Amino acid sequence: GFLPQVTISGQATYQSDVTKVPVSLPGFTIESASKDQYKLLADVNQLIYDGGITREQKLYQQLNASVEEQKVEVELYKLKERINQVYLGILYLDEQLKQVGLVKSDINTGIKRIEAQVANGVAFRSSLNMLKAELLKTDQRSIELQSSRKGFVDVLSLFTGQPLTADVQLEKPLLPAAPITTEIARPELKLYSEQSKLISQQDKLITAKNLPKASFFLQGGYGRPGLNQLKNEFDFYYIGGLRLNWSLGGLYTKKKEKELTAVNKQIVEVQKETFLLNTNTQLKQQAAEIEKLEKLITTDSEIISLRVSVKDAAKAQLENGVITANDYLKEINAEDQARQSLITHQLQLLQAQINYNTISGKQ
Repeated sequence: GFLPQVTISGQATYQSDVTKVPVSLPGFTIESASKDQYKLLADVNQLIYDGGITREQKLYQQLNASVEEQKVEVELYKLKERINQVYLGILYLDEQLKQVGLVKSDINTGIKRIEAQVANGVAFRSSLNMLKAELLKTDQRSIELQSSRKGFVDVLSLFTGQPLTADVQLEKPLLPAAPITTEIARPELKLYSEQSKLISQQDKLITAKNLPKASFFLQGGYGRPGLNQLKNEFDFYYIGGLRLNWSLGGLYTKKKEKELTAVNKQIVEVQKETFLLNTNTQLKQQAAEIEKLEKLITTDSEIISLRVSVKDAAKAQLENGVITANDYLKEINAEDQARQSLITHQLQLLQAQINYNTISGKQ
């Protein structure tokens, strides 16, 4: 805005009449200007003072860029929740695969003992076949889990932009057992702050655009006639000086424009307060969820301990022929269900803890 503004223009005209001097003196003739006239101008305008509008416009554009960048940060932050779900989904499947391995181990133990009993003629082959069929079902379950895991890994690779193999091993995040802070550090808060600054800058821009403006100008030209209208020939000429402009039309709307910026600023503050209210509500819900899951996990551990003792007793009973292979499978499945509940609750707890950090902006 403060660089010299140069304009070049040209004009050729023909007019029906020209100014004449109706005076006749002996031996002296005042020549009239020609009806065809020519003009070539170079106009240079150098701004001296613009009421600060250029500076305020520059600051406005910088703040607007910051607002747009922060909007991108907000959108990117929303991806964290999706990535968390995929990552934890893989961890959940890993725990499921470990549990499948334990079930297969228990079934194989039963198969070996039944095989010995069948060889000795104290057990039916149908019992052995039942355990083998259950082992195959467990293998199918493992295949399904591996396939699901590969799909999750492919999605995680897409989100992170990093090549990941199907057998990639993920670390389980270590998080505090309970929320330790309620401080919120979300990118939305910075966005509201940047928007508020932008609106304040609009207010300054309104003030600046209604102030007077001063500039220096220089006009140089070549044409016929020049500045001397009585000299009917081509000539060079120039004009220089100072120019003052003050547009008063903006004063009619200045008050309303400032009121509008004030309303917009209040809207941003209300949006910020609403966001904080909703975020704090979500944090309280997640804190309650964490407390509930911690209690469930304690109970799960006790249930598993009891189920393991029952299964071990059933294993001995199977070896002695007291119970059937079907009874033994029931105890294996009961322990499996108990461990499945523990796995689910552990991953749900991790999810709740990560959600808490994500909601608060600590992740």
